[in-house]
Order: sequence, then C-alpha cells, then structure tokens
Amino acid sequence: MGHPAFQLKNPNKVRALLGSFAAGNPSCFHDSSGRGYTFLAEQILALDPLNPQIAARLAARLGRGGRYEAHRRELMRSQLERILSGKKVSRDVYEVVSKSLQDGREKN
Repeated sequence: MGHPAFQLKNPNKVRALLGSFAAGNPSCFHDSSGRGYTFLAEQILALDPLNPQIAARLAARLGRGGRYEAHRRELMRSQLERILSGKKVSRDVYEVVSKSLQDGREKN
C-alpha cells in the first residue's frame, strides 16, 4: 500500500490489491490472530467516504464467516461490528455489513 503507484482513490488499484488480499491470500487474510480482518476493516473505513461501492464489496469478504470455524467467525463479526460502530458509514457499506451480521446471528 505504500508503493507510489497505489492510490486508495483508484478503484482498480484497490480491487487489485485489497480484493486480491482478501480473496486470494487465505493464509494471511484468515490468520488466526485476526490481523487480516482488522487490516481489511481499517481499509474499508478509509475507503468508504471515497468509494462506498468498492468499500461495500470488500466488506462482503468479512461477511463470509459462516464458512470458517467459530474463532474466525467471531473475529470477522467483531470487525463487522467495528465498521458499523465507527463514524457514519455509507448506505452501501451499512447494507452489506448489517446483512452479514444478521445472517451470522441466524446461523448461530
């Protein structure tokens, strides 16, 4: 992210870097410490005011916790809650995150 060619305002760069991290790097994204989920949540919060649609698409990656064991589901859920508890989030992000949280509660 510190590379001069990367810009958070460029949707293609965001999808290429952050989308690939969340979708194509399972060992780091799903690290048992939760650092991957925390990192993605921070980026979603930073990106939401700039591009809510891309932020919502990335947030959907945290909403797929039902596929993982309880520890990782809980870590993902806590980051989703963190996103909603932050300053005002866009409707796009709110819709994805709140639906993910609701779906997670219904499965438990």
